[in-house]
Amino acid sequence: MKTKHLTLLAMYTTIALTIFVVESALPPLLPIPGVKLGLANIVTLWLLLCSDWKDALWVLILRIVLGSIFAGQVLSFAYSLSGGLLCLAAMAILHHFLGKKQIVLTSILGAVFHNIGQLLMAFFILQSLSIISYLPVLFISGIAAGTFTGLCAKYTYKRMGRLMHFKSDSNRKNDVIN
Repeated sequence: MKTKHLTLLAMYTTIALTIFVVESALPPLLPIPGVKLGLANIVTLWLLLCSDWKDALWVLILRIVLGSIFAGQVLSFAYSLSGGLLCLAAMAILHHFLGKKQIVLTSILGAVFHNIGQLLMAFFILQSLSIISYLPVLFISGIAAGTFTGLCAKYTYKRMGRLMHFKSDSNRKNDVIN
């Protein structure tokens, strides 16, 4: 990895980690366990727009590991990792087929899959099918959170995307977001 590339990944990890720690210190928006905006996902979306899924994966894993330690949420590490990896996989696949113009839809799908990943981990840990009854709540919250983070990523990219690309100009295709 080149030094500039590694430095940019460290910067994005720091931004995502800061957002995660600040959000985890805030009181919940809703009194429903596990429901939050997931603002650090904006950085993951940004990396899908400006770089690739591999860079997004590195930043995601580092953010989850360090965030679990710094925010004192080591017990939620498995939930965050399972949700984050499933979210990134879904977003990377959808982004590959739909491109930059559908980043909000990509974000919504990612948020829903993040919640599914966490639910699967809860099922694995608790060994109870009753956890599935929580799916409608997580589905609705995933749509709302994914819409918000997707719009944040979209409008940030519209304003700053050309300044922050990892790829050279010859590698950028369909760089316009409506």
